Amino acid sequence: MQFVKNIPLRGNIYYVLLLRLVVVMFLFTLCRIGFYLFNMSYFPGMTAGKFFSIFLGGIKFDITAVLYTNLLFILMMIVPLYVRFKQGYQTIVKWIFYIFNSLALAMNVGDFIYFKFTGRRTTSDIFQQFENEGNMGGLFFKFIIDYWYATLFLVALVVLMVWLYNQIELRGPVMKNKIVFYLAGIVALPLIAYLFVGAARGNFLHSTRPITLSDAGKYVHDPGDVSIVLNTPFALYRTLGKTKIKKVKYYDSEEKLAEVFTPIRHGIDSGEFKKMNVVVIVLESFSKEFFGFYNKDKENGTYKGYTPFLDSLIAHSRTFQYSFANGRKSIDALPSVVASVPSMGLPYVLSPFSGNRINSLGNILAKEGYNSAFFHGAPNGSMGFEAFMNVAGIQSYYGMTEYGNDADYDGWWGIWDEHFLQFTADTQKDFKEPFLSVFFSVSSHHPFSVPKKYEDVFKGGKEPILRCIQFTDHSLKKYFEKISTYPWFKNTLFVITADHTSSNVLFDQSRTAKGLFSIPIIFYRPDDSLLGVDSTSIIQQADVMPTVLGQLGYKKDFVAFGRDVFHSTSPSCAWNYKDDVFQYYEGDLMLQFDGKRSIALYNFKTDIMLSNNLVKDPSYKERVLQLEQKIKAIIQQYNNRMVDNNLTIR
Repeated sequence: MQFVKNIPLRGNIYYVLLLRLVVVMFLFTLCRIGFYLFNMSYFPGMTAGKFFSIFLGGIKFDITAVLYTNLLFILMMIVPLYVRFKQGYQTIVKWIFYIFNSLALAMNVGDFIYFKFTGRRTTSDIFQQFENEGNMGGLFFKFIIDYWYATLFLVALVVLMVWLYNQIELRGPVMKNKIVFYLAGIVALPLIAYLFVGAARGNFLHSTRPITLSDAGKYVHDPGDVSIVLNTPFALYRTLGKTKIKKVKYYDSEEKLAEVFTPIRHGIDSGEFKKMNVVVIVLESFSKEFFGFYNKDKENGTYKGYTPFLDSLIAHSRTFQYSFANGRKSIDALPSVVASVPSMGLPYVLSPFSGNRINSLGNILAKEGYNSAFFHGAPNGSMGFEAFMNVAGIQSYYGMTEYGNDADYDGWWGIWDEHFLQFTADTQKDFKEPFLSVFFSVSSHHPFSVPKKYEDVFKGGKEPILRCIQFTDHSLKKYFEKISTYPWFKNTLFVITADHTSSNVLFDQSRTAKGLFSIPIIFYRPDDSLLGVDSTSIIQQADVMPTVLGQLGYKKDFVAFGRDVFHSTSPSCAWNYKDDVFQYYEGDLMLQFDGKRSIALYNFKTDIMLSNNLVKDPSYKERVLQLEQKIKAIIQQYNNRMVDNNLTIR
């Protein structure tokens, strides 16, 4: 092969190590091409330009998978011992390389065929899916025979791998002085470890989490193309031990299941669709206890809170006394708020199903002529938000890169909220109406610092986060002051909520299983058409999307796990997941269910410390059963639809 002839194929052990890893990268590239060619009919509209962009994005995932696959091979190559150069040792290393990489190639090629059945890359849930099959050996050999052409492709890849491996010749040891040899080897170890960890994570930034399946969404316009970006070993490695979502069967009949709970929502029957702008603001760690408005009874009625601007805005808004987050992490929040896909034990964006087709405010409103944008002042790619928003149909992303001025960087998480909110307002000024805009704040993060000019302005309180809360509240005030002068302001529906509660707790009740999820959810219209505090109903983050669509008068059916709180006739409810237990709220009660049995029941409205477990109280027996049936139905609908990629109206 000509390209091989042009590359020096002899070198020291580190050069040989790198070259052999490049060989595996090349084979993974052939697998990506083969995956597409075997499944072309599943990717209509693919162009050379789109495929090239996908190919470039896929390299990042291939690097991670290749490094994990070859971890033992790498360790044996870099151990600073002379034995590395012995023929017997190198023979062992060679077979380790052959075996592990052949398995990885087999995973990739297996998905050439299996993708047709699942519509996505194979993940670790496959082991649960087939754990009770008694004839796996027979099925395996039948697969090989029935799909002989894929088997031939795999054999060709393995033969090519062996040939390329043997073209690369190891020289050494280059250093003849043993002291220099050992010192150089020891010094090289931490450098190689650093490069390995950074490359395997997908980046070297402390502010971003390791690359995961949902990051593939960054490189596609159609979520259906995510599987081309990924490779199967990566999908398996990243989901091992994480697949808590598997099919359940609490109800034998789909009809009975739908009677208890269905996520299929129906549009508004009457009236015209209102093309209002929609601005969603998600605030980092804004616990409900930070607001004076919701806590007028605290500290003998003297508690003022730390959000004077938001408190004043709430007085002109519609809000709820009982409002809950669906999860405890930032990555739980956006799928819940924007797409009504809450976390159910595993963050959606970290799940094997993050490439599923979903409804969202982005893709639903795009069909109604909306432009959409997401604003997050962190480094682009932080928390996987950019990838998720792309999958969710949000058309434009504005992060630290687009802001373009690192002088306003807080040194830890992103651009200070004050500066980035002003940037957001300036960017929104010229948006074509109608538009959808989602903003996610960053400043209320550890180490809880504020800009120097505000250090003597915002004093905070007993917890260090509180001056950050004051700062972001002040930043929101300046943002609203600016946008209130814009023509589009009066024709806008604002939704303000938090991603989750803070780990800094002010009041004991906020440490309870209920308090850990208590966040604000606020709907604001500048014309004062949404007013008052609902002191009885329950609302959750997953209700935001269907409620917004209801306010717009959206008429089509869609899938959402939340409800339209202003139009739905079903009982208001919420749920979240904590310590392997589902918590279901309805009426005055909160049920805790571990997947098999109900373990606790509390009247969360009167028993604010959740100290009186009613689950064994005979007078609540029937109510426990009713609530248990509902959370079972929700779990079954969620898990089964997630596994079946059935989160949209077909």
